[in-house]
Parts: sequence; structure tokens; C-alpha cells
Amino acid sequence: MSKITTLVAAATLCVTASTALQAAVSADEAARLDNELTPTGAEKVGNADGSIPAWTGKGVDNPPASSDPASGHYPNPFADEKPLYTITKSNMGEYAALLGEGQKALLEKFGDQGYRINVYPSHRTFAAPEWFYEGSRQNATGAQLVADGQKIEGNVPGVPFPIPQNGLEALWNHMIRWGGYEFVFETEAYYVDASGKPILASKSTNYWEFPMYMVKKEERNYGTKDMRWGYLRSDFTGPARRAGEILLVHEPGADYTEGKGRSAWQYLLGQRRVRKAPAVSFDTPRPASAGTSTYDDAYMFNGSPERFEWKLIGKKEAIVPYNNYSILFEHGNTDILGERFPNPDLMRFEKHRVWVLEATLKDGIRHIYAKRRFLIDEDSWQILENARWDGKGNLWRVGIAIPAMLWDIPAPLLTSEISYDLINGLYNVTGKPLPGTLRTENGKGVQYFSPQGMARMGVR
Repeated sequence: MSKITTLVAAATLCVTASTALQAAVSADEAARLDNELTPTGAEKVGNADGSIPAWTGKGVDNPPASSDPASGHYPNPFADEKPLYTITKSNMGEYAALLGEGQKALLEKFGDQGYRINVYPSHRTFAAPEWFYEGSRQNATGAQLVADGQKIEGNVPGVPFPIPQNGLEALWNHMIRWGGYEFVFETEAYYVDASGKPILASKSTNYWEFPMYMVKKEERNYGTKDMRWGYLRSDFTGPARRAGEILLVHEPGADYTEGKGRSAWQYLLGQRRVRKAPAVSFDTPRPASAGTSTYDDAYMFNGSPERFEWKLIGKKEAIVPYNNYSILFEHGNTDILGERFPNPDLMRFEKHRVWVLEATLKDGIRHIYAKRRFLIDEDSWQILENARWDGKGNLWRVGIAIPAMLWDIPAPLLTSEISYDLINGLYNVTGKPLPGTLRTENGKGVQYFSPQGMARMGVR
């Protein structure tokens, strides 16, 4: 089996937020980009046995002829492939070095009930526009963390730290990762309770806009005055008790210092007015999943990093979810839900290199999780798996991303995930587009993503 490959010195990898944060890398170190490293900091070469291919930068270079992104139709470009092998509870020991703690726990708990991991040929499909690569090159020597890791100075749109020197830099790469300019889709978030019954937690139309990256899109140029990473507006249409609610979130682009972090607003039918929502953060239970996950669980992790110490453990080869076109675009949620887990034959796993990032709750700080561990894709900087422990040291929750590349942009879809509660025996599926509803232009003006725009749209 593949061994863990360490790509930076152990002393560097153990840097945490509590120590002095390092400055940008030297020009000599940054010169590795576009040589042995990709523009976003991944290793260009494949692995020794060829099970991980080299990165070519072509993304999905041969999309199916039937694809129609304008109609939200992204058929599986690898539909003809069969699994190379399947990992089950009985053979998981052979693949232990390639599995994260979360996958091991799922196989142990549900393996006798049919949970399995189908492993397909690996395809390094991540790609981005050239301006994003150029910004990443510039950031390598220009961006640095300040304010105890709560703020980045000197960064431009791109990966802020393509050659990360500590855990916080790797986390920031995920938090303001590339995901396109804008999009919209309809979604139904379900949780499946301990009896195996699926329950609709929320149904909504979700509008996304990324001001940080809109500066590169002529149709909606925010300019440098607004470097917020993302605007999310969710207009809820179900279940009946939530129909008419609106949630608006503004995510900062590079600054979580006091007064500069997340801003959120809610429109609730019972109050019939827009209100600030400071509780939309940290470990507040997330209504979209009926409280079965937290706000900072969304998208595998989001929000301020201030409550945890962050340590970059190293890089390894791992079996992770990747190129999940079938489950994302060909099936509705009710088609995929099983009593304990989604249909494993619809999920696609591949071998890729990932960064291992660990978060430990700071002394004297409150959060329902005492420790978290993340597997971050080396190409896209998207978190692909997380594991979360409670205060007693029990592995409590496991998150599995459902990623795929939108090849027409090109950009990865950032929003879809499965979250398991191992202690209470339930799981949820959130952020997955209903088939045919995804559009890579949201059709809305800037005002739509403002509290004033919410007030005008609220049901009176």
C-alpha cells in the first residue's frame, strides 16, 4: 500500500496558530510553482504505481456529447468505468493506510448492513482560469497571515497560500477556494432519523455569488472595494412551516477580525421583518439539516477559525470522494437515501493526495467539538472528508463531500455533502442540486444579495 508522503519539513508542519505566523515564502520556494508543483501548489507528477495520474491542467477534457450546462445537465464523463475494487468491512484492513478516520468508522458501524466504498480510476479534473493561477503565483510571495491568523494581507484573487507553511494557511485555502463566479440551484435537504425514515428538513432555491472572483468577470465587476468571498441567499419553499423564510449570508474574503467577519440576516414569517442573525455561526445547530449538523459544518468547514488550534499533519494518499456526477446530477435525494446511508453504488471514490489538517479546541473556549480532522484535496483545496470528536473523545460526526467539476467554467461545485451522526445513528444530505436546476449564472443583481432586497421580497 501507499505510504504517507511528507512534502515539507516536520518542524514546519507542526506550526499552529498559537505560534508566530510565518510570512510568505521566498521567491526561490515560489519558483516551484509551474515546475514540480501546479499553479495551485499540488504535485504535478503522479504517484509511483500510477494509481494517481499526473496533473495536466486540462480538467474534464472530453465531456459527453449530451452535456448541456445551460440546462444544468452535467452527465458523468466516466460513466463507462467500473470500480477497480470495493472496500468493505471485511477487507478494510488492507486499505487502512488510505482511509480517513471517518471512513473507517462508517465501515465498522455499517459494513454489516452493506456500507462499502467503490474505488474507481483516478482523474485529476481540477482546473481554473489562467487569471486564478496567476493570482496564486503572486500570492505565494505576497500574502501573509496577520491578527493571529484572522486576516490575510497582500492577497489577490487566487489560492492565498499555494505552498502552505502552517495549518491556518491550509485552512484559508479551503475557506476562500475557487468555485466559479455565481450559480443558482434548487435543493432538498433531508435527514434520515434513527429509525431509517427520511424527513425533509428544508427545500430552497439557493443563489450564490462570489464578489472576490467577480472582479475578473466583466459583467459584474465589484472592483477591489468589496473583496468578500461569497454571498449566499436561500429562499425557502418547504416544508410548509419554513416556506417564505429567507437567509442571507455574506462571507468575508480575507478578514475575520472584529467587525469584519461574517454577516447574516434572516427573514422569518412570524416576525415579518429582516433581522441580523449573529447566531448563524460556529456550533449553532443548522436548520437546513434539522439541527443534525452545525453552521460551521457546512461545506465541510466554514466561518471563523478562531476557536481552534490548527496543525498541518502532512500529506498522504487517500481514498476520497471525487468526480461524483452520477449522484449529483442524475438522482434526486429521495432516490439515493437508504436507511443508514445513501446508496453506495451511486458514490464514486478515487485515490488522490490530500493534506491532513487537525483542529483542537483552544483551552477555555466553548464548542461542541473538541477535535476535528480534515482531508483537503491537494488540487482544489476543497475539504473532501472530515471527522469530529465530542468533548469525551468519542468520534461523533463524519462528513463526506460530494464533489464534481463544472467543466464549462471550469470550477468545482462546492456545496454538496453527507454528514453522519455515529452516536445517534442518523445522517443528512445537504447542498445537492435537484437534477436540471443548476445554472452557472444566477440572474440576479447585486441588490438581491442585500438586506434591503430581502425586505422587498419577504411575504407580507
